[in-house]
Amino acid sequence: MDLWSVPNTRDKGWYLSLMAPNDRGPNYAWLDPSRLYCHQQALQDCIEDLLQPFQNDLIDLVAGIDAMGFILGAAIANHLGKGFLAIRKSGHLCVETHSQPYIDYSGREKVLEVRTDAIKPGLRILLVDQWIETGGTMQAAIKLVEQEGGVVAGVAAICIEESEGGLQVKNQYKWSDCIPEHLRIQFNSHYLESFNAFPSQQENHEE
Repeated sequence: MDLWSVPNTRDKGWYLSLMAPNDRGPNYAWLDPSRLYCHQQALQDCIEDLLQPFQNDLIDLVAGIDAMGFILGAAIANHLGKGFLAIRKSGHLCVETHSQPYIDYSGREKVLEVRTDAIKPGLRILLVDQWIETGGTMQAAIKLVEQEGGVVAGVAAICIEESEGGLQVKNQYKWSDCIPEHLRIQFNSHYLESFNAFPSQQENHEE
């Protein structure tokens, strides 16, 4: 799809073909969702699709996870007219924090932190990240919220993969992603048919 074109019919997830495949090797995630954010209508429709299940729910605060979750999280907070809380990787907040260790999708040990004065008991928080692959990062964020007495109102990401950790999140919390069911098998297998339109993928297939 041309980056700036808009289809006549905008079904859920029409914008997913804007995402670019990884051509940088195994040290990177398998695709780059950020190309989607360059398209104003795609970003708006992505936000509205993510919020569809929460239309009638009470949400007091939106929290985004460092770093790409900041983009969607802040955009969703603005759309809802709510405040935004940044859940950071360790070492970036210059105030007193609570921390939670976790293992990310690449198997690396990391730590998430949140400022101690942001989450009050009973506060209903929508947790947002760009992607949930193994679920480790989101589960750490959930623990930070709940340990402070906050309530996880829901979990939202462009994609929540059907990994062990991803399914745990889906089974325990109200969730939303942008993936139509007929495309979910492609996302779980880490290769989209839309990748075939990218020159780098065409070259790989010709070799």
